[in-house]
Amino acid sequence: MTFARKTRFDRSVSQYRALLRSLARSLILEGTISTTESKAKALRPFVERLVTYAKKNTLASRRLTKMRLGDTVATKKLFDVIGPRYVDRQGGYTRVVKRTKRGANDARKLAYIAFV
Repeated sequence: MTFARKTRFDRSVSQYRALLRSLARSLILEGTISTTESKAKALRPFVERLVTYAKKNTLASRRLTKMRLGDTVATKKLFDVIGPRYVDRQGGYTRVVKRTKRGANDARKLAYIAFV
């Protein structure tokens, strides 16, 4: 029996998690990043869950976020700056904006992902 699962961009599970972790760190530290559309769509639920943890602001949520991000600087910014900004918001903390294609040789669809 075959089960449907999300795409992992032709990577192993550990490489996929490392990709999401790296993209999430960049997004938290920079505020907006440019990547492919499919990576931005895969990153959105990962980051939104982290922001939900940051809204709670408990020790357990800090530890979970630190474990998932693996970066103390990004975790601190998430809990001190980004989390309090969305206390009254019920979800939808990020926005994916599609960009034009790069060129004739590269047909990847690009997008920006940013905090709202």
